[in-house]
Amino acid sequence: MGAARRVPVLRGVLAALALVGSGLVQSADYSGPLFDAHLHYNDEACVHAPAPSAACPHPLPDVLQRMRESGVRGVLANSRPNDGTRALAAAREQAAAAGVTVVPFVRLYRNRADYNNWFRDPSIVELVRSELERGTAAGPYRGLGEFHLYDSANARGPVAQQLMALAEEKDLVVLAHVDEAAIDLLMQATPSRGQRLQLIWAHTGIGGTSPAEVEALLQRYPGLMGELSYRPGLTCEGGQLCPAWRDLMLRHPDRFLAGSDTWVNARWQSYGRLMQDYRVWLGGLPPDVARRIAWGNAARLFNLPDPAALPSAPR
Repeated sequence: MGAARRVPVLRGVLAALALVGSGLVQSADYSGPLFDAHLHYNDEACVHAPAPSAACPHPLPDVLQRMRESGVRGVLANSRPNDGTRALAAAREQAAAAGVTVVPFVRLYRNRADYNNWFRDPSIVELVRSELERGTAAGPYRGLGEFHLYDSANARGPVAQQLMALAEEKDLVVLAHVDEAAIDLLMQATPSRGQRLQLIWAHTGIGGTSPAEVEALLQRYPGLMGELSYRPGLTCEGGQLCPAWRDLMLRHPDRFLAGSDTWVNARWQSYGRLMQDYRVWLGGLPPDVARRIAWGNAARLFNLPDPAALPSAPR
């Protein structure tokens, strides 16, 4: 190639490199399987209805269809009350047809009043033990939660302390909506002082815990993982990860999970958009990191089958 012809080619290469450096090149969205690590199927969705209606907007066929259309191949199901989780677990044929594996958790809530009182109510421990003994049609419960502690000091109470010790004893994963101070208190309540307990931190600190503080806790507790729904400050321009969060995930690709948090029906109605938002920023990560956060970390934690071995469920 002559010098005159090389100049335009070189200019094109330099322009492309400049675009990459400036972040203006659009990454392809992640297209692989997703695991929803924070899914509620609460009473308001109308768990036992056969078909959608004004009074029952999200019966089983509807929610499974939404998962299938979003490429969600597994869910961490926890519901108020636990009837919703048992219903998802019992719908084995329908879930298989949608290509979805259900991982059931025991939630500590019978009703909304329990959100603010579970940690002072000894009957919650008996509720948990009874549910664990009962199990589900999809197999044993795999964890406890989601539970809330709006005041981290309540993690010192006997109910919270008993449940953390029970979780470690029975190899149950915990899903906790708490602040960073409560993470320390809950972890220290276990026999191993937090070195064996697997704890998923709902929202990875919804109050705005900094990436540096998150990283310190990840380093302190090997079983701590961050779930990313509702996380303030997570994404920036174009729906891509903000730089500090991107750097954190590149340093700790095995410690994060995606979740929808369908705590109200509006979240079911926007389910597809919520999961698509994950696909956008996952597409901006190296493919191996994206796959771990989207699916691999949950697959390791819960010993899930390879999605390729599940029935086909096209989006």
